[in-house]
Amino acid sequence: MIDKRLEKLASVLVNHSLEIKKNDLFAICGSSVATPLIKEVYKQALKLGAHPYIQIGINGLGEIYYKNASEEQLKYVSPISKFEIGKINARLAIISPENTRDMTNVDPKKQAISAIAQQPIHDMFLKRAAKKELRWCVTQYPTNASAQDADMSLEEYEDFIFKAAHVNDKDPVGYWKKVFAEQEKIRKLLESKKKLYVVAKGTDLTVSVKGRKWINCYGKENFPDGEVFTGPVEDSAKGYISYSFPAVHGGRLVENIQLWFDKGKVVKSKASMGEKFLNSMLDMDKGSRRIGEFAFGTNYGVKEYTKNTLFDEKIGGTIHIAVGLGYPETGSNNKSGLHWDMVCDLRKHGEVYADGELIYRNGKFLF
Repeated sequence: MIDKRLEKLASVLVNHSLEIKKNDLFAICGSSVATPLIKEVYKQALKLGAHPYIQIGINGLGEIYYKNASEEQLKYVSPISKFEIGKINARLAIISPENTRDMTNVDPKKQAISAIAQQPIHDMFLKRAAKKELRWCVTQYPTNASAQDADMSLEEYEDFIFKAAHVNDKDPVGYWKKVFAEQEKIRKLLESKKKLYVVAKGTDLTVSVKGRKWINCYGKENFPDGEVFTGPVEDSAKGYISYSFPAVHGGRLVENIQLWFDKGKVVKSKASMGEKFLNSMLDMDKGSRRIGEFAFGTNYGVKEYTKNTLFDEKIGGTIHIAVGLGYPETGSNNKSGLHWDMVCDLRKHGEVYADGELIYRNGKFLF
């Protein structure tokens, strides 16, 4: 028998996050571990008259690919993938790993080559999403691997996910609509500002957000959710930042990242572990050393670091600043094969000034 919480999660994903409608061509992607959720989403989409189809990933294929593919194969862009992104109306990606570190010993140069090659498809995806032609969402299915990363048992991790998603509420969709209303105050405040200055332990960073649009995230593209973000002016970042938590990208863990910016570009970088990988990603292309996203995490129900960016970047009282690709709907023009979110905790002795005015202290907005 399916966990009733999964039924409610599927309902929120189908009806709120993706707003699945009759005749939608709907791709549902995840590993075989996530089969219970995949089946429930599939069933509910069919009942709405959509045309769902399933893409099951096999854990370990990525490692096999990067260790065996030639440069020609790494640069290959499948016309089938291109066609798919041009046609689908909605896409759900379910994070469901059996091993979160299976890419640790893969050559990062190969990962970079592949990411650059796939950029045109990703650009098409983002352009269609910005035009509201393609709806997408990323969610998490509880697996032992992810629970271990979070230092939790599987049962504890399940409870953590369902609590963060508020599927135990009487009206989960109503809850996320309230989140939208609350975050609109933040979005409107930020959209009236031109320059942000962040100061915290090991951090003294200024960015321009003049003319950029801020996005209110309330369970649409990510679920669970809770953030407000924009794409800063590409050549504006100046100063330095120390990220509070280890950053995960491409199956790699990098610890104690410090970045120095000048004229919008990372000019110096350090890490206590994984520094070589960090620099290889920053050297991926012309846009990978610039900021693509600046965001405030607003989900105060998520408090613990779990080595899962989907949750960690939402922690209430934090900011995350991603190097690489910016989202077109914010006005960002930064293009890259990289988009790497890194989290800075401002809950202790952190401040954010907007146009010289203190608007945020110790993880809370001052209004």
